[in-house]
Amino acid sequence: MKIAATIARYLLGLMFLVFGSNDFLHFIPMGPMPPGTAGEFAGLLIATHYMNVVGLIMVVSGILFLVNRYVPLALVLLAPVLVNILLFHILMQPKGVAMGALATVLWFLVAYRVRPAFYGLFQQRVQE
Repeated sequence: MKIAATIARYLLGLMFLVFGSNDFLHFIPMGPMPPGTAGEFAGLLIATHYMNVVGLIMVVSGILFLVNRYVPLALVLLAPVLVNILLFHILMQPKGVAMGALATVLWFLVAYRVRPAFYGLFQQRVQE
């Protein structure tokens, strides 16, 4: 399990470093905007510079995964990004859901490995 989690961490790091960097450097050619509401939604995210913030979060998380520092923090930063990727593809553009699903599976493999870092979140009551 340790080897699988390590491989998953490196794959997540590379995936989010590359795709997050692409938000700034545009080295991966993107096709035309998808039709319908998916295109409108993506256009708004780009026009409002929301994607720049998401790209920055992806780059920072990717670097943290690759250098194996603050991995629980990187997982927490990426969780809402993954939820939004999945929701976008499930609700508006189903054909692209495979990459988001793969990233989610990798995220869970890494999260399982560092689960002791999250034990405090699942306490029923907090001591006062």
